[in-house]
Amino acid sequence: MSAALIRSFSTWRRPVAVVGLLVGLMSVNVVQAQDEWQFEGVERVVAIADIHGAYEAFEKVLRRAELVDESLTWTGGETHLVIVGDVLDRGPESRLALDLIRKLEGQARATGGRVHLVLGNHEIMNLTGDLRYVSADEFAAFADQEPLAVRAAEFDRYVEALGLSTDLTAARGAFDAAYPLGFFAHRRAFAPGGEYGEWLRTKPALLVIDDVAFVHGGLVRAMVDHGNSLNARLSLELNGFLAAIDTLVSAGVLSQTVEVYDMPASASEYLERSASEGSHNADLDAAARRLLELNSMELFDPDGSLWYRGNVGCNRLTEQDRLSSALEIVGAEHLVVGHTPTASASVLSRMNEMLLRIDTGMLNEYYGGRASALIIEGGEFTAIYTDGSESLPPLEQPRRVGLRPDNLTAEELEGVLTLAEVGTSQRFDGTAELVTLVYRDFQFVGLFTRAEERGVLPEVAAYRLDRVLGIDMVPVTVAREIEGVPGAVQYLPASSISEAQRSEQQLGSSAWCPLGDQFSDMYLFDALIFNEARTLERIRYSTDNLQLLLLGHDQAFSTERTRPAYMENIPVELTAAWRDALNALNEENLSNALGDVLNRRRIRAILARRDVLLELAR
Repeated sequence: MSAALIRSFSTWRRPVAVVGLLVGLMSVNVVQAQDEWQFEGVERVVAIADIHGAYEAFEKVLRRAELVDESLTWTGGETHLVIVGDVLDRGPESRLALDLIRKLEGQARATGGRVHLVLGNHEIMNLTGDLRYVSADEFAAFADQEPLAVRAAEFDRYVEALGLSTDLTAARGAFDAAYPLGFFAHRRAFAPGGEYGEWLRTKPALLVIDDVAFVHGGLVRAMVDHGNSLNARLSLELNGFLAAIDTLVSAGVLSQTVEVYDMPASASEYLERSASEGSHNADLDAAARRLLELNSMELFDPDGSLWYRGNVGCNRLTEQDRLSSALEIVGAEHLVVGHTPTASASVLSRMNEMLLRIDTGMLNEYYGGRASALIIEGGEFTAIYTDGSESLPPLEQPRRVGLRPDNLTAEELEGVLTLAEVGTSQRFDGTAELVTLVYRDFQFVGLFTRAEERGVLPEVAAYRLDRVLGIDMVPVTVAREIEGVPGAVQYLPASSISEAQRSEQQLGSSAWCPLGDQFSDMYLFDALIFNEARTLERIRYSTDNLQLLLLGHDQAFSTERTRPAYMENIPVELTAAWRDALNALNEENLSNALGDVLNRRRIRAILARRDVLLELAR
């Protein structure tokens, strides 16, 4: 359908039969009563994340956690069950999961327990009309509640928007593909006054139980630095946005089929039309202006609590202070998140259990993961899985710089780089060669850099110093000879792009760690190692999460004792964790880590440059 036709379709005046789908929406209250979100003295908590319609797996993990019996009746007593968002989308049976959660809410409360649903981004998407990830089976679950007259009326309007010469057979096929059976009943159910919409609007985005906070995506100080009002702000924003949609749909300015990200354009067209015709309506004008604010709303902000991945994706030196500060404000010591599936399908912890990641890809058909739950009891965290295994405490999140074959650990990949057979090679970036490497069933690409000075391997030194500091930007690198020539071999992660390619494609908003934070870390690292050769090709990104990958350090680690000249005007800002990491460097630990690849003068120069950075950051 053309853009013009889409706009036409999204601005019909709707017939009474269709408006009737929105029963209960005519008097939406902007302020909606919310569930409680702070609890103390809870002996046992079970946390589950990202069900995504995997109902059977959800059932199994509830039984594994001893929360329900075979008939799915609550047996958890005073346990609190926390669902950390994203019950919906992608999988076929999200409605069954919602219904089970609602049933267990009442049963748990009757025995002194609780069931909490923390809003995820996919709940917000279904409420606001972003249906990109709703599966056909999810729509079909509502088909028996969709009157044929409603569907017929919607099709008539669809055809009317296309014009008199419309091929009805083709139009029917396009209509059914765009709006599968059950679509309109689904929209009614998730409308503000609908069966699920009204219920979901009471749910918090932040839950705190004793010293553990729960959000779907992530948390930083800015989210909770306004009187700890995250839940109130998001509730007001959500209900105000939904009320604006209702006002415009009821007046025929919007159709219930319009997608959320097309709403600002439709609202803008309405305002322009009303201005030119002089037909202002205060309520409609205010509602339209509200939709124009969509891109600035916290609900849809990539750095908001429903979407933020920085707690997971940014390195410890950048993220630890921000998370610690946010947790202090809400009175917690730990944060449990979903949203970002773990590569190993295991519950993982970061920063000494300050962060716990519990999205293990429960919807196996899509994520290739497994169902799991985090048990919090007696001050301890235990991860359990439906295959009967468990981990006490949960596994520490491994270092991961770019996609790796078979999710090898850094140590395993070091061994592979050392033992792999070398195939073809070609020149790369002037000083390095691209080499194909084969080890058992693995075939991948590495960068080989010749040693220019005996006993000095800057590429290996950069990798090892990265590991000492914990910035996780330099791919695995080992010292190795190729055809009798000493040098360094660095793993070139698969599916990576250069800074030039990223800029040209205008990528960046989906980065797990904000690009500004990653560049700040890169500048600090390059200042510390005196790297004057950072080119666009030597800045690369892993395409799965836009993680910054730093290559090409062959000219680094000189004996200069200050910053490179090009960095003189870049302000030096250090988090407390960065400052601690720099202060922890000394000649002994640097010699232990780098003594076989750098001489003493170069190691002492690192410490001198460290002192410059600390002084500049005062």
